[in-house]
Formats: sequence, structure tokens, C-alpha cells
Amino acid sequence: MNALKNAARRAVDARAGQLVALCERLHADPETAWEEHRAAAAVPELLDRAGFDVTSAYLGLDTAFHARFGSGPVRIALCAEYDALPGLGHACGHNLIAASSVGAALGLAAVADDAGITVEVYGTPAEEGGGGKIEMLERGAFAGVDLAMMAHPAPVDVAEARPFAVSHSRIAYTGKSAHAAAYPEAGTNAADAFTVAQVAIGLLRQQLPPSARVHGIVTHAGDAPNAIPGRATGRWYVRAETLAELAELEPRVMRAFEAGALATGCGLEIEPESQPYAEFRADERALGHYRANALALGREFAPPGQAARMNRASTDMGNVSQVVPAIHPYIGIGSLPATNHQPEFAAHCVGGPAERALLDAAVALAWTGVDRATAG
Repeated sequence: MNALKNAARRAVDARAGQLVALCERLHADPETAWEEHRAAAAVPELLDRAGFDVTSAYLGLDTAFHARFGSGPVRIALCAEYDALPGLGHACGHNLIAASSVGAALGLAAVADDAGITVEVYGTPAEEGGGGKIEMLERGAFAGVDLAMMAHPAPVDVAEARPFAVSHSRIAYTGKSAHAAAYPEAGTNAADAFTVAQVAIGLLRQQLPPSARVHGIVTHAGDAPNAIPGRATGRWYVRAETLAELAELEPRVMRAFEAGALATGCGLEIEPESQPYAEFRADERALGHYRANALALGREFAPPGQAARMNRASTDMGNVSQVVPAIHPYIGIGSLPATNHQPEFAAHCVGGPAERALLDAAVALAWTGVDRATAG
């Protein structure tokens, strides 16, 4: 096993410069959910040159891809995310996820025949609210995979992912425009409907479980101060510990939006952005392998507390974990006090500490794949 791991590490190290260049390329050119056309072309380039069989527009999804190497009985899958956040670029570090997954795949490809592995890379679009992996699952992706993995950047290292289940909804109120000074009684104020709904949600939070999260934004609420808004739109997330708890909680939140419509006389449209993301079910055996491998590389896992809270963030990788064995560790990039989804965190997703995290994640994931194939 040590010989296999050494060979995998040498393969990652040999392509370190190319992996860093890929990370920087993605970081400099962020694309949001379902629009990652350049990223979906750039990420598999190294895999293609290394002899992987690459399928673009995988399963009919324009910005998904699949890459495969080897023919061993143990199928190890690496998930490459590459979508960015609107207005924030790679403030969640998906550029690092993509590069580290490619690196891990290249490391495993170097030992695939000796370890009995088939290496697969899934290019998974639209994690930031679009549910790309859920779409892929429904079209047959991940079927028969023995272990699916990825490593997500965070301020500090945390081995176990414990994400919330989450639903994503688009909310739209339709009222009637009117001159706000001359004919206010002729209008029906769609912006006021959101005000009522947000007050209702704020009051509801007192009766929600401590783990629940309800948050969102108003994306449009009028165009001129002297015109009563005839339409207002927003995006809202509801999070809970499990899909079962989410199914009980979400209708209570939706009634707050109904209250806004009732109070103002507006029409209401609620449209899911994707199917709900599931809670994560970590494969304990693989998680143990990853912990040991990360420690062997000199990584240090953070104690529970404020710095380690990123492992509660929701992900559509949770849906994958409900179907096949999976792990989703967090790799620290030394960004504190900056945390995910801040511009300052985006700035930390390139440079020295980020590069070390990228290569450590690639090696640790590759070693974990070797462990799964040779030790079970």
C-alpha cells in the first residue's frame, strides 16, 4: 500500500504546477450556476491529456462532464465543482475543489491497474443553488460507484461534513403599479408583501428548532420611488437537520409568504429552484482513512467551535451520499478571520496556503481511494 501511495503522490507532485494554474484560471474567470461553459471545458483538459476518456455535456447537461480511467473492479469517483457565487466570484473556493479533484484523479490513475481501481471524475455544475448533482443523479450518474469524494475549502480543516438539508425557492408577488403620490389607492404594493412576509418569518424564528435556518434576499422590488411596485421577486432558502424535518418546516415558512399576499392583495408565485438538498451521510470507514491520510500529510483538524462551522453548510453532495458511500471533508486555507462567502475568502483561494491545501487535498483523497481499494 505504501508503494501505491508513494506513486500516487509522485503523480500529483509532477503536475503541481498545472493544477495550480488550473486553480488560478478558474479563480480569474468565475462563472455562476449552469453558465460554467469555460470551466467545464478547462477542468477536464489535464485528464484528457493523461489518457482519461472524457465525455462533455454529460447526460445532456451542457456544463457537466464525465472522465474515466482504468477498468478495475473498485470505482472511485471524484466530484469537481466549479461554479462561482453571483457577485462574489470564487468566495466558496470551488476553483480549489475542481483542481484538487483533478489532482486526486491523476494520482489514482497512476496506480489504477495495480490497485484495481476505475477512476471517475464527475464535473458537477450548479452546486450554489442549482442542484446539479441532483439532476445528474436522476439521469443515472454515480450508479455503482464504490466511493464518491471531494474536498471543500474552509478556514480550517474539518474531516466530517454535517450539512443541513435545504430547499431553494423563487418568490414573486404581483400587484398593480400606480403613481405613489397622485393615485396611491389605485396601486397594490408588491414590495409591501415582502415586508409583511419578512416580519412574519422573523416572528416565526422564535418557534423554530435551534438548527433551522431561514434566509433570503429580495432581488427586485420596484424601479422608481414615485411608482408603487407592481411586481417584486426574491430568493429564499430554508434549512433543517434532515429532509424529513425540512418537509415539516418548509410549509410553515411558505405560509409567511402567503400572509404577505393576503395582507396586500397581491398574487403569489412560489417556484422551487431545484429539488431539496439532502443532509450528508458520511461513510465512516472512508472518513477514517481520510483522517489518517490528512494527518500523515501534516494537516491539523480544528476542534469543534466557531472556526469549524463551515461543515454545516448545505451541499447537493448530500444527495449523492444518500445513494453511494461518500465523504466531503473540508480543507483549511488559513483564511481566518475571513470565512466562506466573503470577498476576503475569495482572495485566499489562490496563493501559497491555498496551493498547499490544493495539493494536500489531492494527495489525501488519492490515498483514501487507495485505502478503499486495498483495505476496504
